[in-house]
Amino acid sequence: QVQLVESGGGLVQAGGSLRLSCAASASGRTFSSYAMGWFRQAPGKERDFVATITWSGSTTSYADSVKGRFTISRDNAKNTVYLQMNSLKPEDTAVYYCAASSAVGISTRPTRYDYWGQGTQVTVSS
Repeated sequence: QVQLVESGGGLVQAGGSLRLSCAASASGRTFSSYAMGWFRQAPGKERDFVATITWSGSTTSYADSVKGRFTISRDNAKNTVYLQMNSLKPEDTAVYYCAASSAVGISTRPTRYDYWGQGTQVTVSS
């Protein structure tokens, strides 16, 4: 069982930056055994993949729409995964969710993730 709590969202102007954090508390398996992902959902739209990272942090993957602007990282000693978001655009506005996957490897599909946080709102003004 993993509980995830996101923080760091807010209102920012286009071109600005935000850093999201996702703090995990795990029972049974350790946090470091989970691949982690960030997803986002805008009003009236499906939940979309943003970024993912392996348990060790050695491999990452990004949606094309955020590649070169967003960076996912993790600190297993702190049971936390981060999403650094730079050069933000109005189309990045959404609720951002972190998720944990017990499956082997990484995935861009929400169905591969077992645990989800409550989400944090990111609003980018033009």
